[in-house]
Amino acid sequence: MTTINDAAPLPLPDFATTFPGPFPASPHGEHTEHRLLSWLEEHPLLPTTKARNSLANITSHGATHTFPTAEADDLALFAQLLLWLTAFDDVHGEGNATSTPGAFVDRTSELMLVLAGNDPSPAKNPFPTALHHLLTRFQIRTSPTAYHRLTAALRDTLIALIWEVHHTTKPEKVTLKTYLAMRPHTVFIKVIMATAEIILDYELTPAQRTLNPVRRLETSVSDLAGWINDLASYKRESAQGPTLPLSLPTLLQIQNRESIQEAFARANDMCESEAVAARQTITDLSRDHPNNLTTHARTLESITQSFIWHTSHARYQI
Repeated sequence: MTTINDAAPLPLPDFATTFPGPFPASPHGEHTEHRLLSWLEEHPLLPTTKARNSLANITSHGATHTFPTAEADDLALFAQLLLWLTAFDDVHGEGNATSTPGAFVDRTSELMLVLAGNDPSPAKNPFPTALHHLLTRFQIRTSPTAYHRLTAALRDTLIALIWEVHHTTKPEKVTLKTYLAMRPHTVFIKVIMATAEIILDYELTPAQRTLNPVRRLETSVSDLAGWINDLASYKRESAQGPTLPLSLPTLLQIQNRESIQEAFARANDMCESEAVAARQTITDLSRDHPNNLTTHARTLESITQSFIWHTSHARYQI
């Protein structure tokens, strides 16, 4: 099996015809970054100033592309939740959890208790307190149903992160089918979609949520988020070693017994095909006069664009 060390350049998917840039961005990026840095002073989730500055930068500017029309306070709240989730994965997940998986389960269990409505226990770990702070603010600004969707998405994501840690050191043991089903949860897209209706103040009806075009679009965007992230982060994650990353290129390479270049080409084709499907569904849902369905379609469009935008950030470079 070829590795990144002996691979030729690995190009990313071409979205020039489906999601061409430049992408719209909120004017509140700098304001959001300052709010994040201030929030991190209150909730010291990250160990160093460098880590805080780096994550606040990518999160704030990523948020401006995710919800370019959001009000400043709403955008800051979303950015704080996304930063919290990313910081938890950075600090307690990824490489750290593989050496002490039991400790990671314990950390996650503390968060599950907060999601169940319990007050966080005083502890050195700031993540439960920060989550409680965020959930309190989300709960007072939305409906019980929307709040339940958000907490359910967060719970699913935490469980998926435990699954990911369990398989990180032996990606060859994971089937491609299982990985494709789990990846939308580990890339946080389900949380982002649940947050969108709260931040942008709209809510699909139960009937609208079950429409085939809505389900297809949400599936396409969820898949694209994970696949784009996998391709963009493959070089960085491979360089960290010692095993190949648990990601789409790795599993395609294993399943099809092909080179990493061939696996990347196959993954790029998957992304570009899914982007065509997403673009068509966005167009179809946006044909009617403005309503919740058209708002949802345009929101999922900007979410997709934000994942594409992220691939150019320094976080994804070796």
